[in-house]
Amino acid sequence: MPRLILVRHGQSQWNLENRFTGWWDVDLTAQGEAEARAAGALLAAKGVLPTVAFTSLQTRAIKTLHLALEAAGRLWIPETKDWRLNERHYGGLTGLDKAETAAQHGDEQVKIWRRSFDIPPPVLEPGGAFDLAADPRYAGIAIPSTESLKDTIARVLPYYESAIAPQLAAGETVVVAAHGNSLRALVKHLSGISDADITGLEIPTGQPIVYELDAALNATERYYLAER
Repeated sequence: MPRLILVRHGQSQWNLENRFTGWWDVDLTAQGEAEARAAGALLAAKGVLPTVAFTSLQTRAIKTLHLALEAAGRLWIPETKDWRLNERHYGGLTGLDKAETAAQHGDEQVKIWRRSFDIPPPVLEPGGAFDLAADPRYAGIAIPSTESLKDTIARVLPYYESAIAPQLAAGETVVVAAHGNSLRALVKHLSGISDADITGLEIPTGQPIVYELDAALNATERYYLAER
């Protein structure tokens, strides 16, 4: 039966600094690298070995994938990178310290921006320090200026259906190394979680989540691999 492994990237520098990251390209910390290697070692120890890999265009997810696959002895498997697996775009909040933002705008407003399903943060104005218009990895892509979780789901799910699901249907064991919100989109879809409840779902860094699927790609089980 098909099996899907989801891994949120290890701790990034801006996770550590408590800053809104979104599409900005931030590297892993030493702890994040260790989390990625531990995830791969766990895959090997449990015999859950991926045969196909997908990740975003962001360094923290790509490095997590590579470190995990190396630790699992699977660095050679086919790999696809796509911007639709990127983190949610945090718009004008990008780069801001979360505590300072709460002090400036109020805890309730920041909670709405972070945890509402369909209310995006303020837009990222063009020409600023975090404008990605000149980033070659996004050439030809309509880069969002901000995204809600609903917006993120609207790009992740069609990609899942068109690119990832066919690999699962062919019997592959697929690993997706991505981000908190792009993985929330997949969990929401596969586990049938409501709009209201998905915003409260926390996905820890570097902890493989395994979905056992039936032939129709319906989830029969979801669990953290560390608990098996």
